[in-house]
Amino acid sequence: MTKTYSALSDSDIDHFIRRGHVVLRNCFSRELAADWRAFAFSRLGYDPDDAATWEEPRIHLPAMNRVPIRETAPRAWGAICDLLGGEDRLANTQPSWGDGFIINFTFGADEVWEPPETLRQGWHKDGDFFRHFLDSPEQGLLTIVVWSDILPESGGTFVACDSVQHVARHLYENPQGLLPSGGFGHLASKCRDFVEITGNAGDVVLLHPFILHSASRNPSGRARFITNPPVALREPMDFNRDDPLDFSPVERAVLSGLGKERLDFKPAAPRERLVPERVARQQKMLAAQKKRLAMG
Repeated sequence: MTKTYSALSDSDIDHFIRRGHVVLRNCFSRELAADWRAFAFSRLGYDPDDAATWEEPRIHLPAMNRVPIRETAPRAWGAICDLLGGEDRLANTQPSWGDGFIINFTFGADEVWEPPETLRQGWHKDGDFFRHFLDSPEQGLLTIVVWSDILPESGGTFVACDSVQHVARHLYENPQGLLPSGGFGHLASKCRDFVEITGNAGDVVLLHPFILHSASRNPSGRARFITNPPVALREPMDFNRDDPLDFSPVERAVLSGLGKERLDFKPAAPRERLVPERVARQQKMLAAQKKRLAMG
């Protein structure tokens, strides 16, 4: 017997397991993206047509608006459920996307653009808010929601497609868990398969939570808008399910990276939630932006 999926094809699932990500085109409306980008410029007090007003080269906004994924991007929602093993495994069955944009205005614009295969710094694994274990539920899936057209060499996220196996082995060898400050970026030196995420507003990229990725330089003169909300699991990943068909593609990718058919993993230390410094920074930013908007 084989597993059937609601939104993804068998080739999509195979690509995700082998290369850690799947790209979905035209998942939500360009009109929504344009409206939210315009509002973001208003929040910042920047002129979208005058790069001289873009004071920060890169900024991570707090969210002020939200839309439900299920209604706004039903194909992406179906794919999320496919990759995580079904809607009932999600911590939140009514998740939403917000306008907490990561905007790359001019990051590295005064430097020579560098392709991902030669980049030596900036690689990381997301998750600054928890202690990382092999089965951590806090990030069942990563997403890159594309809110502006991203051409090559224009600030698109770099992804190390073959990093899942290296991160999985690193976590397997450290069952006590690893703090995000411990870093995973050094594992990028083991990787050989890299891509630059490009696309159009309305596209969505779903990534394995163990994917290493990096910001890239944006000398294009165009502001690049994305969000990267994680999708949490209700329970930790399970690598020892009775029926192999019940393994999610995310779990299958971990087992594949470890070279195992199943694994009875038990954390050797308590799970731990952290409060990253960015939370206070974004709360302060949100208050300032609300004040600016109220003053007109």
